[in-house]
Amino acid sequence: MSADPFVLEAGRLRIDIWSDIMCPWCYLGDAALDHALRDFPYADRVDIRYHSFLLRPDLPSDRPTDLYELISSGRGVSREEVDAGHAMLEERGRALGLDYRFDKAIAINSTSAHRLSHVALDAGLQRAMMQRLFLAYFTEGRNVADYDTLTELAEQVGLDPVTVRKALESGAHLDDVQDDLTLARELGIQGVPFFVFNGKYAVSGGQPVEVFRQTLDTVWGELSPAPAG
Repeated sequence: MSADPFVLEAGRLRIDIWSDIMCPWCYLGDAALDHALRDFPYADRVDIRYHSFLLRPDLPSDRPTDLYELISSGRGVSREEVDAGHAMLEERGRALGLDYRFDKAIAINSTSAHRLSHVALDAGLQRAMMQRLFLAYFTEGRNVADYDTLTELAEQVGLDPVTVRKALESGAHLDDVQDDLTLARELGIQGVPFFVFNGKYAVSGGQPVEVFRQTLDTVWGELSPAPAG
């Protein structure tokens, strides 16, 4: 990389998150981080930046793919094994207040949803947008490649629907999505979710809340070391 991708601001803690809208572990990890931040006394000094990651860039954006067939064929596992994995995720999700509805999920190309995330970033609403997209995909069974759906979801978090629709139809922010993917490759990120705290500490996968609590405390301790006594 030609430059440091993690621009840090004095006295603030930065978290960079690589995730995909259609990744259940990303939703779980995001919720675990959210719970950890609720207990973190300096949460108002934490900046969160999402980066795009496409688990299945080969999926079409104009027609859904059967989720069970996608997982079963991709991993070489049976429907029963897929169901068992989903049941485990549903149980862990419930503990964090999530309601996974894999029977409703529409597997489809998520590039447009990631472009919308960048529109929201420009407006200071990226975290709210990502959380709304996760809910739409995993609980409500919404099509996150459909422009009408994305515009509706964007308006719900406070974005201007006209601006959003124009951005979606013009292909805006596709270069930003590609930049995120390139940076992920340069950093050696091969799976998501992937969290980077202050450009230094990495947390990978759907870790429990306590892992995020400990990481927040560690990084903040380095930012604000205790006075010598």
